[in-house]
Amino acid sequence: MARRTLDGNAGVAEVTYRTNDVCAIYPITPSSPMAELADAWAAEGRTNLWGTVPIVQEMQSEGGAAGAVHGALQAGALTTTFTASQGLLLMIPNMFKIAGELTPCVFHVAARSVATQALSIFGDHSDVMAVRSTGFALLAAGSVQEAHDLALVSQAATLEARVPFLHFMDGFRTSHEVNTVVMLSDDQLRAMIDDELVRAHRQRALSPERPLTRGTAQNPDTFFQARETVNPFYLATPAVVQCAMDRFAALTGRQYDLFRYDGHPDAERVVVVMGSAAETLRATVAYLTAHGERVGVLQVLLYRPWSKASFLEALPASVRRVAVLDRTKEPGAPAEPLCLDVTRTLADAFTRGTRATLPFVVGGRYGLSSKDFTPAMAKAVLDHLTSERPRTGFTRKATSSMTATRLAPRRSVISASVTCRLRPRTWCKQPISSACITSKSWTRWMSCGTPVTARPCSSTPHTMRRPCGIICADRCNSTWSRSIFACSSSTRAGWRSASASGRGSTQSCRPASSR
Repeated sequence: MARRTLDGNAGVAEVTYRTNDVCAIYPITPSSPMAELADAWAAEGRTNLWGTVPIVQEMQSEGGAAGAVHGALQAGALTTTFTASQGLLLMIPNMFKIAGELTPCVFHVAARSVATQALSIFGDHSDVMAVRSTGFALLAAGSVQEAHDLALVSQAATLEARVPFLHFMDGFRTSHEVNTVVMLSDDQLRAMIDDELVRAHRQRALSPERPLTRGTAQNPDTFFQARETVNPFYLATPAVVQCAMDRFAALTGRQYDLFRYDGHPDAERVVVVMGSAAETLRATVAYLTAHGERVGVLQVLLYRPWSKASFLEALPASVRRVAVLDRTKEPGAPAEPLCLDVTRTLADAFTRGTRATLPFVVGGRYGLSSKDFTPAMAKAVLDHLTSERPRTGFTRKATSSMTATRLAPRRSVISASVTCRLRPRTWCKQPISSACITSKSWTRWMSCGTPVTARPCSSTPHTMRRPCGIICADRCNSTWSRSIFACSSSTRAGWRSASASGRGSTQSCRPASSR
């Protein structure tokens, strides 16, 4: 088997170019390299599996590209496109039509942040989550190899299921990750693509030789009934995808499943995740399992249509607590999308008696705009599940000063120096050494942006926020806290004393290096 070193975009383009007749493109970061490669190969005269050079046409926008895809599909051509973020959102009207007409095709997406308070070109799942109601199946790749392989699985599955697919990978984290991949040969692609299904797709094309009515306007007397006619196709799709994955395994030796579980066979704590973070969690879980912890990770590959049976089969029956990580934020919702799906699935299984126990489920956010997700963060999530009352809606890495949602690692050591002005034009420098971050620690940002963490010296401390933004702990006997903030046995009394002496009104902080 040939091996090549390439990135996720190139891995996807290698498959989709050879399995389509038309590529309607419009560049948008980080999916642009897929379109650029297809355009370059077409200019070189490179052919697809059927010996023809695909038509690669750049449109005026992503909306135009989606319209071109829709039109080419109605003409019987195997058609694809590549996009991300706002570009994907511009395709939504045509996506509803393509799915509603049960037209097989695959959109390949390098998932990227949707512009909110600011634009960001980096990756998360906010764009793909925004289109989950269009009727497209959502298939998530977590590595460069998976992106290369699942591009073929999605192409084979859409032809059989007649449900359009959105195959996505994490923008930049996977789309631009350079790795060594076992390449798929033309023979393997031909074995996966059923020519009879291709001919059936071409036979459904609009043609004066086979006149039919499509794309009508319907009124209340018929629309509801007609909309429900797609149900059998979506109910069958998970089995179709798993069948395609099994055929792929027989050809390549690489087995995929709708849900992949790794970890202790009798795990009590499990993290459910989708995309590239699964690799980080797998490495973390392998380490913790080797050290005696009963933990696991469940990676979601086929997110839509959601298969309850496959999820419950993959999740160990011994699980007592579950953390679901979403790489998106849905303001105002009780939880993020993946968390809601997992919660509903487990609650329904317990209510109907198909699962003996109902695990405690919490949800959290991570990795927005390609924010790093490290093994230490993965461990913090698993450690959080051991809490007496794990909270939901937590975040990993990002700090929310308004709602205090951040999870901190259990053990870490910080050594830093802080310079505080206790009186006008009077500065002192006090070291902070070996401040242990625990579940009972407090972290605030100073006005300069430097983090300072203090560990209280006694249990159940009371906290008091200072004007400079640092928190002082009640009943704290540490020299650091007393010397900088004049904390006595009662923080409140100490603060009242400081305020009375005039120190409170002039207090401010900044690093020693910025004096």
